[in-house]
Amino acid sequence: MPFERLIPRPFAPMAIQQYAPMESGVYGISNALEWIYIGETDDIRGALLTHLSEYETPLMRSKPAGFVFEVCDRVQRPARQERLIREYGPACNRRPQRRP
Repeated sequence: MPFERLIPRPFAPMAIQQYAPMESGVYGISNALEWIYIGETDDIRGALLTHLSEYETPLMRSKPAGFVFEVCDRVQRPARQERLIREYGPACNRRPQRRP
């Protein structure tokens, strides 16, 4: 099941402050080509602002342009995050494959 509201908001400080709640939930960050990262947190706004301030991470090097989120409780978050990761396959959530 996709994100409840799939219309992204700009991944910029003012938009994050305006639209992202300081509540428990899951969030997704994307650029024009792909989903970059799907996370879960106690504070959606805080997590997004933290990502925005981490300049040299794989996420930020992927040129994020938008974010979406869903408010959900702490118990449901991990399962919802895993389902969204399986559905969207975000680049920064992919686990490196082990070599034999």
